[in-house]
Amino acid sequence: MLSTDEYADINRGFGLMLESLREEQQILEVTQDLAGELLLEVLIARIMTATTKLLDAERASLFVYDEKTDELFSLYADGMETRQIRVPTDRGIAGAVFTTGKIENITDPYADLRFNREVDLRSGFTTRSILCVPITNKAGARIGVAQALNKDIGVFTARDEARLKAFAAQVAVSLENAKLFDDVLNIKNYNESILKSTSNGIVTLDADATIVTVNDAAEALLGLSRDNVIDRKARELFAGPNGWIAESLGKTQATGETALAIDAELARGDGGVSTVNLTAMPLIDATDTRIGSMLVLEDITEEKRVRSTMSRYMSKEVADQLLSAGDLELGGKEQKVTVMFSDVRRFTSIAEALGPRETVSLLNEYFTEMVDVIFQNGGILDKYIGDGIMALYGAPLVGPNDADNALTAADEMMQRLADLNERRVAAGQVELDLGIGFSTGPTVVGNIGSVRRMEYTVIGDTVNLASRLESATKQYGAKILLSEMTVRDLKHPATLRELDLIRVKGKDRPVAVFESLGYRAHEPGLAALLELHAAGIAAYRSRDWTAALRAFEAALKLYPDDGPATVYRERCELLAATPPPADWDGVWNLTEK
Repeated sequence: MLSTDEYADINRGFGLMLESLREEQQILEVTQDLAGELLLEVLIARIMTATTKLLDAERASLFVYDEKTDELFSLYADGMETRQIRVPTDRGIAGAVFTTGKIENITDPYADLRFNREVDLRSGFTTRSILCVPITNKAGARIGVAQALNKDIGVFTARDEARLKAFAAQVAVSLENAKLFDDVLNIKNYNESILKSTSNGIVTLDADATIVTVNDAAEALLGLSRDNVIDRKARELFAGPNGWIAESLGKTQATGETALAIDAELARGDGGVSTVNLTAMPLIDATDTRIGSMLVLEDITEEKRVRSTMSRYMSKEVADQLLSAGDLELGGKEQKVTVMFSDVRRFTSIAEALGPRETVSLLNEYFTEMVDVIFQNGGILDKYIGDGIMALYGAPLVGPNDADNALTAADEMMQRLADLNERRVAAGQVELDLGIGFSTGPTVVGNIGSVRRMEYTVIGDTVNLASRLESATKQYGAKILLSEMTVRDLKHPATLRELDLIRVKGKDRPVAVFESLGYRAHEPGLAALLELHAAGIAAYRSRDWTAALRAFEAALKLYPDDGPATVYRERCELLAATPPPADWDGVWNLTEK
């Protein structure tokens, strides 16, 4: 039989056990409730309330470590006010617990030198006791501290320490879950922002080729609303004229490699057509497992239209450079340019004999040959002037070999003309003759014109001089004339002869003019001609008319049709009969434009 005292002890023990079970049940319910909360700020507020209730404390705080500032921060409730405080990790009781990882149970905070009384002074709160434990994640790293203030009755006990420590372990899980959710949400928002702002259309598909996401650019490019695209199979959406997209996607799915389609036509859902560059690539997760595919659509419709227009005026390479450089290259600016003019001799009489239809046919054939040469040597077509051509080297983009390219183009134009004339003679048609002049120097480059019509061109003295030199080819009986400024810019050897010192109409400064004979470099007598010409020019400028006349007559025996030698023979005869004044500088004034 049990005595009354024994029954009392058993009843008291049973009561303690029930009380403990109720507390454990309460802790379990709170931790389960907290585990379902993912918003960090809301979680902290609920943790403080639960801690206060479980430990019979007056107030509780939760400090979380901020790696960026090396501080502990807390959102805590002070009546109806919610504010955040920050504590350096080497300050206060919370800082000491976080730094050492040891539990602190302080019965008289004001006697502890680590306690910061300023918080109490600002809030009007009196701290009588503190229980503070570290919060550690599953990797063993401290991520914060949990703190209870002012036990209702007595001081915090070892049992309270165990409760708060167990509770802190559950808090660590909740905090990590909330942080993970916050990180995932930030990444999701960041990725969505990228997809929304990118100008390329992006479509993602799962492993079954079902469309999962479509960004705004893709929605506009496809001409379909997002609702009509998402959850559809790729082979269903990309059928008919867009079957090539499904084929590209199929190659990626089969091989795991990126598939490209360049300059392809995309039939839009709204009936329009776009030109795109498409990239189909596999989607890979963190374990290198393929989880789907992605399509990247670059809209080049406008670029293709612009490129097509530009290709009429310049080579593909120059057009590509200009498109890469952007709009700035089309603005007005001063830069060095080699300007070329070419003109068909006696074209008016030829056109009158041919009639309108045949004249247009002749010009089309001639321009095709000449403009091809200009483009192949890096030039751009500025404009057609009747039967003439104005071309630019060094605009819109300056290159290191603009002068050489212009000279090469001029020589090749003469060779193309010879080939064209062979075909014309064989067809019983009249031969064409050509004059080319060009110069190098500063010009104003840009879009020039009226509000209604603009033209990309160049203006300046260099343009005027190039035009004068083209016209001067007729006076000298030459084919290609270039200025001394162009000669100075040449980087490669060239077959040239100095022709004259001229002063064009409207200018005081004389310019040395050269003739290019590169297209005649194969002729066996050319070297002797150049030697005789140089000797004749030297004697001419020394006023030795006899020696000069002898040299030019010898040149005419080699080449009876040599235009410059003929011009200088006549000059020497004239100057020998009527000598120039003593201050004669050898400069010839061109009176015609």
